[in-house]
Amino acid sequence: MAKANVVLGAIFGAAAGFVAGVLTAPKSGKETRAELKQKADEKKNEAIAKGKEISNDVRNKVGNAAEDVVEKAERVASQAADKFVGATEKASDVVVDRTKELKARSSGIAKDARSAINKNK
Repeated sequence: MAKANVVLGAIFGAAAGFVAGVLTAPKSGKETRAELKQKADEKKNEAIAKGKEISNDVRNKVGNAAEDVVEKAERVASQAADKFVGATEKASDVVVDRTKELKARSSGIAKDARSAINKNK
């Protein structure tokens, strides 16, 4: 923004100086108006060109920033997915281990129950 304000200030300052110089020059009104129109057109074209240049710079900077954000988001998403997969694998291992423990315990309890039943018969 500050760069654009400086450019606009310089353009307006140059235009004001030029107008002051032209108005004090010993030319006819018709010549002065023609020269003013020509210079105004030149300055307008310069301002348009500078505006396009600034717009392209901003567009490029915004585009680069957007690409950086997308790349970082992809990295974070990939890291999160890796952590989730790791956690899921660990949880799966825990479930399998606990299931084996419970199966062994239940088999032991069933054997004890059978033994107790057989003793009481």
